[in-house]
Amino acid sequence: MDGELLDRLRRQAARSGMSVQDYVIRTLVREDFDARFEDAVNETERFYGGPGGA
Repeated sequence: MDGELLDRLRRQAARSGMSVQDYVIRTLVREDFDARFEDAVNETERFYGGPGGA
């Protein structure tokens, strides 16, 4: 990780009142949730023949 990216992460984490580690973990968890939610929506649409299916 380059210094510029680490500085940006530190600023973002500080704005949220978190450590860099907590900020990164929260971001990863949110991204993982978003991906799993999108997969679930797509699977539901395929099952019921919605916009992504039939």
